[in-house]
Amino acid sequence: MKFEKLPTVAYIILMPLLISLGFWQLGRAEQKRLFLAQQVTGLAAPGVVDVAALTGADMQALRFKKVVLTGHYDQNQQFLLDNQIHGGKVGYCVLTPFIIEGQKLAVLVNRGWLPLNQDRSVLPDVQFKQAPTQILGRINAFPAVGIKLAGAEIPTKTTPSVVQVVDNNVLAKKLGYPLQPFQVELDKDQPEGYLRDWHTATVMLPEQHTAYAVQWFALAATLTFLFFGYCYKNRHD
Repeated sequence: MKFEKLPTVAYIILMPLLISLGFWQLGRAEQKRLFLAQQVTGLAAPGVVDVAALTGADMQALRFKKVVLTGHYDQNQQFLLDNQIHGGKVGYCVLTPFIIEGQKLAVLVNRGWLPLNQDRSVLPDVQFKQAPTQILGRINAFPAVGIKLAGAEIPTKTTPSVVQVVDNNVLAKKLGYPLQPFQVELDKDQPEGYLRDWHTATVMLPEQHTAYAVQWFALAATLTFLFFGYCYKNRHD
């Protein structure tokens, strides 16, 4: 069997790459399985989490747990999280501070999604008809962004304020009181909310990652077959 330099170098480079991509997809599949299981476990957990006592707690351990909040909304200082996609359309998530009763502490409540106006300068009216004093929801991390641009966390001076990225320390400074480092997604049955489709928390299912892994491994096997077939053929040339 004759090994030529260029095909051999290409094989040595490509083979580990294809294998590593396959195992990376398998790892992502396992992460998604754990993530989805965490949602089920958190929502099924008995009892109610005391949000006021969660300072310094592990975000991953709290994620998707149910909470009941008693207090009041700060209607005068609300935020629109920009560039949120739903059903292929761009819009905002409405984040409203909820001040916990008996505490100098608040949590941002995600009241749901609203579509973007054709005129970006026209912001949606997110005022309450009747503000509840007790709400039900679940704890979650703030939406992540792929690339954070400089100044994206600074809220605009509009009413409501628009932000590209949520930084609870920056928003707490604007509000004048501390915020918990997570959001509470308002339950679908609660009043004064918008479109709430919280179950779509992952874009790609574990099975899709597994399918991609199989494709990468299949490419690696095909590459191996072609390489050794080429070398075997050259032996007789």
